Amino acid sequence: MSRSKKLKIIITIVCISFIQGLQYCVSPVLGQISEHYRNVDVSLVQMLITVPSLVSVFVAVMSGWLVVKISKKKLLLFAGLTAGVTGFIPLFIDSFPLLFAARTVYGISLGLATTLNTAVVAEFFEGDERVAVMGIQGASVGAGMVVVTTAGGWLGTGDFRGSYLINIIGFIALILIAVCLPETGTVKVTNTEKIRLNKEVFTASVFGMLEFFFLITFTTNIAMHLSGPLAGNTAVSGNLTGVFSGIQIIAGLVLGAVAKITKKFTMPAAMLSFCIGALLLVLFPSNVVMLMAGAVFCGFSQGIFIPSGMVAVANAVPAAAAAMASACFTCGTSLGQFLSPSVLNTVSRTVFGEVTTTNVYLISAIGMGISAVLAFIWKADKSKNKNGGI
Repeated sequence: MSRSKKLKIIITIVCISFIQGLQYCVSPVLGQISEHYRNVDVSLVQMLITVPSLVSVFVAVMSGWLVVKISKKKLLLFAGLTAGVTGFIPLFIDSFPLLFAARTVYGISLGLATTLNTAVVAEFFEGDERVAVMGIQGASVGAGMVVVTTAGGWLGTGDFRGSYLINIIGFIALILIAVCLPETGTVKVTNTEKIRLNKEVFTASVFGMLEFFFLITFTTNIAMHLSGPLAGNTAVSGNLTGVFSGIQIIAGLVLGAVAKITKKFTMPAAMLSFCIGALLLVLFPSNVVMLMAGAVFCGFSQGIFIPSGMVAVANAVPAAAAAMASACFTCGTSLGQFLSPSVLNTVSRTVFGEVTTTNVYLISAIGMGISAVLAFIWKADKSKNKNGGI
């Protein structure tokens, strides 16, 4: 494959990642949305970020089979178009039900993008090059989140609806994918390469669900967690989410080096990183520097865990099943995100008598710590694989 063709495919991967990043476009203004729609329960407001994940579960499963009938390129073009349209509709009509519905439909784009991003990497790259490009994919997800959340925070400073303008990314991605991604047709299934998953894929997907069940609390709570003079400052919450996203760029680029150090324990090590970050958020809700440090640890967790998990499931199956393996992993992470707000808020109310962001972060730190221990045990029982133990 020529260098120019590889560059175009990487540009495509970055575009797909930016579509994924649009999941967090309302994160910096959740506090303002909650204030504006006072009669709406806070869990529903938080679900503006997580409800796309519910839809993406079903879309991810479908996309694993759709690639046999429809090309990845056509599916990704549809994802870009849907992301742009659903992002702009709430800008013109002030209605929470409409906003919630638009975010729900955006889940179609999220499911397609998350699943097919890994499938594109698996189709065009192999071996160490696949790990490196998967790291770039993880970094570009972080870059997308940086742009989406930071710009969204600033655009929403005067009126939270201004943050919706960032969804123009969907239309830009549509154009670049059309230009840069080769049309490879549908996935061919043979007797030797069937769409079949295994225990490795399902186990990794369970840990993906646990990772995101606790990790998503950073994004869904940070705008409402700020206290003291920082309370209600959309620029600060946007910057914190930007740091959370930005560190993922670095994490993705250094994935190979991290994997060489952590070997087969890369995924559990990423989970422990979140524990540190969540505890910093609990202890220093009004200290910008410490909140930034917490955002770094939380972002590093996602930046390392996602590409590590995607590499693991892609390597565990034949090429024809890569999209379905990615879909299974996506289902796990998406289900974890969707369940997180209602379940953790309920646990907070049951254990502490009230729902506060501090309580939710503390529960998440403990839960992620337990999950990390289980992941260490799982990886310890496996023999070291040829990709450095990811």
